[in-house]
Amino acid sequence: MFETVEGLVASFSSWVWDWPLLVLLIGGGFFFLIYSRFTPYFYFKHGIDVLRGKYDQNNTPGQLSHFQALSSAIAATVGMGNISGVAVAIVAGGPGAVFWMWISALIGMATKFYTCSLAVMYRTTDKNGNTYSGPMYVISNGLGARWKPLAVLFAMAGLVGTLPAFTANQLTQTLVDVMELDDFYKWYIGIGLAIIASVVILGGIRRIGAVASKLVPFMVILYFVTVITILSMQITIVPDMFVLIFKDAFFGEAAAGGALGYLIMTGVKRAAFSNEAGVGTAPMMHGTAKTNEPIREGLVAMIGPAIDTLLVCTLTALAILSTGVWQQTSSNGISLTLDAFNTVLPYHLGNVVVLIMVLIFAFSTLFSYSYYGTVCLGFLTKPKYGKYYNYIYIISIVIAAVVKIEFAIDLIDSAFAIMAIPTVISGLLLAPSVNKEAKMYFAKLKS
Repeated sequence: MFETVEGLVASFSSWVWDWPLLVLLIGGGFFFLIYSRFTPYFYFKHGIDVLRGKYDQNNTPGQLSHFQALSSAIAATVGMGNISGVAVAIVAGGPGAVFWMWISALIGMATKFYTCSLAVMYRTTDKNGNTYSGPMYVISNGLGARWKPLAVLFAMAGLVGTLPAFTANQLTQTLVDVMELDDFYKWYIGIGLAIIASVVILGGIRRIGAVASKLVPFMVILYFVTVITILSMQITIVPDMFVLIFKDAFFGEAAAGGALGYLIMTGVKRAAFSNEAGVGTAPMMHGTAKTNEPIREGLVAMIGPAIDTLLVCTLTALAILSTGVWQQTSSNGISLTLDAFNTVLPYHLGNVVVLIMVLIFAFSTLFSYSYYGTVCLGFLTKPKYGKYYNYIYIISIVIAAVVKIEFAIDLIDSAFAIMAIPTVISGLLLAPSVNKEAKMYFAKLKS
């Protein structure tokens, strides 16, 4: 029975991620890029100033500071997608897939600007001052009642897309690999992860934001230092890895074999899982920022793909490619990244380092993703009922720990694809509203 479900999910994932969705994500992002006339990119430094708290106003609507909102969004995206998702991309499409991840991220920055600005513009605030946002609220409040089915589609897909299938699966696999345990122990690991995650998750968005704002800077810096150490030990071949990525993107085995389209799709899928630009999850978090200026939060959101894909994913890719393990083993996902670290670092040190990284990355993702699910359930019912999603989420951690990695990838890919349709369509339709708001904000900034 379960094998039948796996087959159906795999078939749907393969079908839905064909050219139409590729055109929607990349084409939509390219439209945002051109329609904005690249203006948001020129204010990248201003976005960093906003992130540093220079423009924070505690008396404005919202629950999180700009820094906490971005930290929580990055906590969801800088996770297993960056450690094992990159490995999946390289195994599936070769080194050239990394190049298309970069292109997707650069375009995705424009998508993040529009979708997260809209999230603040059309968010809902309840009588207790709690804000709720995301593509479903953007559609309902910005496009009107006749577009409600599109909002419902997003929320229903979000209930699946925000499940911890991939994250819990790969965290469990790491513990099994490092500790050399039998697969049977995955059940116990899953139960342990669920208990630990519940402590933060059941505390709500403010506790998630507080924890994420402390974890994210630490984990990014720690990962950066670790991978730079590995690359410095092989510094002479690092330039060759960049050449390999660029060359393989157009002239590699996949491209030369007439599978360039597949190569691009692989890069875009993994980038979508990594930085989630156009998927619609980040707007749910950025929409809770304490601000009356939607454009400010849009600029802050743009920083996400830069950190997530252009920095962290690139570091992972270089570590895997420079060690050559991607050509010497049948490993995939986190196991391949683990092989890469152990190839260069002293005996067992790779295991320890990757284990620490995975624990931090995975838990930060688990904390933030639970909030997305509560917002989706709250929209489909009433916001006060959203919290009950947390119990489904906690149980699913245990289940996700024991399923196959292929099923976890196909399930999340399928849900992300469906979520992207309402997100990008609403962004395209409401883009003029963002441009109007941006024109006023940038003019005020210059005065």
